[in-house]
Formats: sequence, structure tokens, C-alpha cells
Amino acid sequence: MTIIITGGAGFIGSNFVFHMLREHPQDRVICLDKLTYAGNLSTLAPVMGQDNFRFVKADICDRDAVYSLFAEEHPDVVVNFAAESHVDRSIENPAIFLETNIMGTAVLMDACRKYGIQRYHQVSTDEVYGDLPLDRPDLFFTETTPIHTSSPYSSSKASADLLVLAYHRTYGLPVTISRCSNNYGPYHFPEKLIPLMIINALHDKPLPVYGDGLNVRDWLYVEDHCRAIDLILQKGRVGEVYNVGGHNEMKNIDIVKLICKALGKPESLIHHVTDRKGHDRRYAIDPTKIHEELGWLPETKFADGIKKTIQWYLDHEDWWQPIISGEYQQYYQKMYGSRG
Repeated sequence: MTIIITGGAGFIGSNFVFHMLREHPQDRVICLDKLTYAGNLSTLAPVMGQDNFRFVKADICDRDAVYSLFAEEHPDVVVNFAAESHVDRSIENPAIFLETNIMGTAVLMDACRKYGIQRYHQVSTDEVYGDLPLDRPDLFFTETTPIHTSSPYSSSKASADLLVLAYHRTYGLPVTISRCSNNYGPYHFPEKLIPLMIINALHDKPLPVYGDGLNVRDWLYVEDHCRAIDLILQKGRVGEVYNVGGHNEMKNIDIVKLICKALGKPESLIHHVTDRKGHDRRYAIDPTKIHEELGWLPETKFADGIKKTIQWYLDHEDWWQPIISGEYQQYYQKMYGSRG
């Protein structure tokens, strides 16, 4: 089988590339990535020399480039991780999110229609459901929860999901969608909460926490997410949405304190900053459907996963040190420097 993985030089995409090459060595994996600020080709260095792996630098919005790749490779499966995904960046510049997340998805599905495909899988997010109140721990997102987006990012992902389902209904395109909770683990870009706090703490820099820090997220170790997508490709029902959640709800402030403790750093480094506009309070996924239909459950408890993640960043400074410079530093100062 030949599988195209878009956004495969990013965080979750690269972990999925590694997963598929490890678990399905008979398959051919093509990574298509534009290599924007969050795409890091060095991440893929361990597999660049493998005969069954190919890297292609291209934009999913570039119809000619995408069609050319499909004509050459005739993929059986496409898994679309390619997306602008940082909420703060979507608030600063919504247009690029609409272009990549919606129009890029349309280009990929048009290519699937033109050249044929066994499965198109859209990697989405639980953020399309909006948020849940902190005082209702009994409420969870299910696949039938209405879409109720809060940011340009989540709106663009919800739009793409609707487009994917429309292509299935209108054209019979064989699609599946997964909506996942917050991932963490190796190769997570340093602007995201967990790697940001690890790296800042290592340098004794302030740890910027939005608002009161009581926002709750459901955390899923990235390898558990990769297993879920693999199962959906193998056994998932065409035209269906599957929620993928970790049953690991944590307050942001508690995660930051946990990281401080693990690294032997004082909590006095924590610095509360002006809250994000429209900041969702709580995400929580009910993964009953994927468990009952496909037998999937998360295998990594948060206490274990966060230890592995912290150790990975301690052991791989050569990966993240080059990132925390240049454009990223300018962006970091823009987002946090004036929040006080």
C-alpha cells in the first residue's frame, strides 16, 4: 500500500510517519510537507534514507504540485495532518488558516477523486465542539455534539470536516475523520504549552500561563493517537467521525507545576499573563465509539507520558535548540512580551 501523509514533518504527522514505517514496513510512505515554521525536516532524519519513504516539499494548496504527486505515486490512502494549528496565530492572522485548512483540504480531496483512493482520512480536533463548563465534569464531547467553534482555527477545522463529509455524500469519496484531544510527546513544537514550559523552566525563564490557569484539557500521548488513526484506516467505517480522547483531564496550571517539580524549578517562575481572546475553558472527549467499534483505548497514563516527554526534551536539546531562535523568538515576544 502507498500512503501519503501530509504535514508529516510536524509534531503529530512525524510521529505517525514513524509509527507507520515501524508497524507496516511493507507499505510505502510519502510525506508531503510545506515546511512552514512548525515543519522540521530534521525530525525525519532517522527515516530519510529508507527505501520505502519519500519526502516531498509542497503546499497542499498547490493544485498542480498535488496532482503531479498523485499522478506519479497513485496513493491508496491519504492522511491529512497538514494544517495551521496554533490558536493564537489564528487570532493574529485568520486568512492563512482558512487557506490551508479549508482550501488545502479541498485540493487533496479533488486529487483523490481524480486519481482514485481507497481512503481519505482527515485529522481534526476536539476544538470544533467549542468548550464545556468547568462545573459540569459529567459532560463530554461525543460524535453527535453540535459544532460550536470559538476561534478562527477551530472554525477552519470544522469547515474542513463539513467539506470532507460533503465530498463523501456528494461524490462517494471514501472518507473518515478523527477528532482528537490535546496531544503531547516527542517533537512537539516549542510554542505549545508543555514543551514551552519545559524549555523555559530549563533556562529559568518565566512560565507564562494564560489567565487563572484553570482551563482544563484532555491530554493524549501522541503514540496513542497514532495507533487510533492506524486502526481507523484499517477498520473504521467509511463516512464516520471518531473521537479520540485520553481520559487525562488536567488543569493548565497543574501541568506547569508538575513540570516545575520534575525539573526541580521553583513555582515562582510561573507568571500569569492576559488571557487569550475567547479562551475555551474545558475540553473532554468521550471515546466510547472508537473503543466499542475498533477496540482502541489509550495505553499511556498522563503521569507516565509526561515523564517520558520531559526526558525526551532533556535528551534532545539538539532538536529544539535551533528552533528557539529567529522567527520563533520574534513571534514569542509578540505573543507574550506585552501581556504583563
